Amino acid sequence: MSSKNKSFLGDLASSVEPSAEGQERGPRLGVGVLGGRNNRLAELASGAVVNNPQELVDPARCRIWERHNRDYGALSRERCDDLIESILAQGKQEVPAIVRRIHDEPDYDFEIICGARRHWSVSWLRANNHPEVRYLVEVRDLTDEQAFRISDLENRAREDLSDLERARDYLKALDLYYGGSQKEMARRLNQSEAWVSRYLDLARLPEAVVAAFPDPFELKISHIGSLKPVLKSDDDRSRVLAEARRLFEERAAGSEGLPANAPETIRALIAVVGPAAARKKEPKPAKAPKRTGSDSVVVHSPGGTALLRVDGKDRRGVTLTLFHKGGGSRAEAEAALRDLLDNHWPQ
Repeated sequence: MSSKNKSFLGDLASSVEPSAEGQERGPRLGVGVLGGRNNRLAELASGAVVNNPQELVDPARCRIWERHNRDYGALSRERCDDLIESILAQGKQEVPAIVRRIHDEPDYDFEIICGARRHWSVSWLRANNHPEVRYLVEVRDLTDEQAFRISDLENRAREDLSDLERARDYLKALDLYYGGSQKEMARRLNQSEAWVSRYLDLARLPEAVVAAFPDPFELKISHIGSLKPVLKSDDDRSRVLAEARRLFEERAAGSEGLPANAPETIRALIAVVGPAAARKKEPKPAKAPKRTGSDSVVVHSPGGTALLRVDGKDRRGVTLTLFHKGGGSRAEAEAALRDLLDNHWPQ
């Protein structure tokens, strides 16, 4: 075999098996090329190496998975602006979307598991003077439950996916994949039951309450501690729902002076239950706050708003987390801090 042919076969083998730096090429074709290829195939078969093919495709040939955790209809140029600018700057989509291949459907080739926002952005660019941009996908073979977990894991650290979208996704998945068991769902997601429960509580908020917010996607799981107590009794729930409907109707009519963000809306909804109801639901004082875990406690305002969390204490000090965007006032937070100082740093 000529040296040119040997070189060609060696380059071909390197596309299957990465060459080790400083490693000599085998003297015979059967060992150096075919042997290396067999080793690579054995690694793939054993699961030691994952080989997920990537393709550049037309986004019009991809559909959104019906159980995708993002509200595709809520995407807009504003919500996707950072991604669109990144694609324009790089000249391409850097991170592939995760898809499954579709068979026997003439209109589509792929189903999008993760990457709805990337799909929207590429589609927008192609429709706005950039037809050369294509959709980068990674093709995988997944069950629905695996698709749910992969989608959740990819989006969990992304700030552009709202707590409300994730919460609604969890509520659907609870029955679809885990037989209604929060414990099993938490185990599969590698999270605590309390963490999963807060998301489920957010998803179960009455639709009228969600619609009262100027931007429902501003709702956070940290707001559940304020809203859930005033929805427990029938009387309080009726008052809150009536106020929520009023806010929605007045906002739709273009009225001014309405709550402008999530914390202001929460305060308006809580205010209608009245002082008596607030006193009835007043949590234990800071000296014995309600425990949420083995080592942490949350301190609430008299109205039930989470103000701060004591994450732990040792001989050197106390570690705190302040919920400065949770809806409580600064005066309430200062009062809670003074109580903690009296407990842990007496005069």
